[in-house]
Amino acid sequence: MFVTAALVACAAHPDPIVDTKGVDPEKFANDWDECEVYTEAIHISQGVLKGSTTGAVVGAASGAINNDVGRGAANGALWGGTRSGLDADREKQQVFKRCLRGRGYRVLN
Repeated sequence: MFVTAALVACAAHPDPIVDTKGVDPEKFANDWDECEVYTEAIHISQGVLKGSTTGAVVGAASGAINNDVGRGAANGALWGGTRSGLDADREKQQVFKRCLRGRGYRVLN
C-alpha cells in the first residue's frame, strides 16, 4: 500500500497554468481557493482503497491458476490501487480546471 501511495503522490494535483493577462490578482486568488474546495469532494484515498481491494480479489483469482494466490493478490492490490489513485487524481485536476474555465479564466494546460 505504501508503494501505491508513493506513486499517487508523484502525480498529485499539478497546478493548472492560467493566462493571467488582464486578470485581477485578488479575484483570481479567491476563485482559485473556491475551485480548490470543489476538488476536495474527490477522495483519492477512498479510490485507492477500493481499487486495491478489487485488484486483490481479481489478482487472487488469477494467482490461483498459477498456485500463488498471495502473490496474485498482492500484485492485483498494487495495480488496482495505483490505477484508481491515478484516475481519481486525473478527475481532481479536471474538476479544478473546469471550475476555473467556468469562471472565465483561460487555462493553458
